[in-house]
Amino acid sequence: MYKRTRLIPLGLALVLAGAGLADPPRLIEAAKVADWAAVRTLLEQGADVTVTAPDGSTALHWVSYWDDVETAELLIRRGADVNAANDLGATPLWIASLNGSASMVRSLLEAGAEPNAALLLSGEAPVMTAARTGSPRVVELLLAAGADPNASATRGQTALMWAASQRHSDVVGVLLEYGADIHARSETWSQVMAVPPHSDPANQQAVPHGGNTALTFAARVGDLASARTLVNAGADVNDADARGVSTTVLAAHSGFGDLVEFFLDEGANPNAAEAGFSALHVAIMRRDEDLGRLLLAHGADPNARLTNWTPTRRASADWYFHQSLIGAAPLWLAARLTQPGFMRLLVEHGADPLFVHRVQFVASSGSFGAGGTTEATTALMAAVGMGGPRSVRGFVRPDPAELEFLTLEAVRFAVELGIDVNAANLDGQTAADARTYASVREFLAAEAAR
Repeated sequence: MYKRTRLIPLGLALVLAGAGLADPPRLIEAAKVADWAAVRTLLEQGADVTVTAPDGSTALHWVSYWDDVETAELLIRRGADVNAANDLGATPLWIASLNGSASMVRSLLEAGAEPNAALLLSGEAPVMTAARTGSPRVVELLLAAGADPNASATRGQTALMWAASQRHSDVVGVLLEYGADIHARSETWSQVMAVPPHSDPANQQAVPHGGNTALTFAARVGDLASARTLVNAGADVNDADARGVSTTVLAAHSGFGDLVEFFLDEGANPNAAEAGFSALHVAIMRRDEDLGRLLLAHGADPNARLTNWTPTRRASADWYFHQSLIGAAPLWLAARLTQPGFMRLLVEHGADPLFVHRVQFVASSGSFGAGGTTEATTALMAAVGMGGPRSVRGFVRPDPAELEFLTLEAVRFAVELGIDVNAANLDGQTAADARTYASVREFLAAEAAR
């Protein structure tokens, strides 16, 4: 049994509360407060069991809400309409499905409740509600009674997608047994999004959303059990959403290394990057060396370039790739994010240490029309904070107490790789000109004097 107080949506609660123009009939009022003795007394006095409140709700709606099967069956024997819908389109069966009450659902179905009666605005059918709630028994009862396993609601989402998105792997299994479409996709739409400075048109683009399958939902939330069930049933391990973010990249971005490993073992492409970034880029962003090691062991390209920026919301802490990072190689990114360990890992797998990151981007509103900002920086320069955005807002940051040590280690390793200490960027500045720690400046000065 599930806690109704947490599951009943506010809108439904308001409608069920009878916020209408007149007081609800006494039978409905008694059921609303779970006064079952009063309900029985009113029935004995001949109360009309089909009467509705101003919001369209009946006594049976409230009995279903409170999950009192005995009283529900009493109302049904007296002629209650099991398919009565309130102003939202919610039936007693929909409410019982939301509660995850198998006994109530069974009683209503046996009395002739329509298993496909959906909410009016969203189109959410009882089987979708039960899938979201996570009751495999209720889902099975509904499907056995004729519920459509592929019914869809707003934006084309299905019960299978909802079950996966809520990590209900047992429900996923039941839906597949009854013919749920493993390849169904949610609707796609576009939204104009941007990176700072948001007001500059050069930093804005229409970003596609949606186009998700049950597997991409599972990847997003890290549901390994559902992912395994879906892949075993024939889901495409290289599936991607409308933007081109693959299952592997989705799982990596959310930090689910075990799921990334599963996808890779099942043959997922470690270099999938239709959206402009790969799982390896994400691993660097997350400072996750274990994930990076896993990806490289499965064939991830240590020299793959970023090909697009990723949008961010205003005043957010979203993890994103700034437009100044377009074209950056993994080693350069690892240096810019002060990750000497990741730098070593990449070089061990063939990363080019002499890569120079060249990019033109909009640094401030209106600057692109004036030629924008053009940069050419080495991994050594990146290690001292040169190149790319002034700050890496939204990226995982190391402990400030460790940052000086990590910076010096990254700089030392960059020099070991043979990167020219005296190389200058397009403004004539070298790594020694960067605002960095005294220990780093001293090391660079000593190297430059050799």
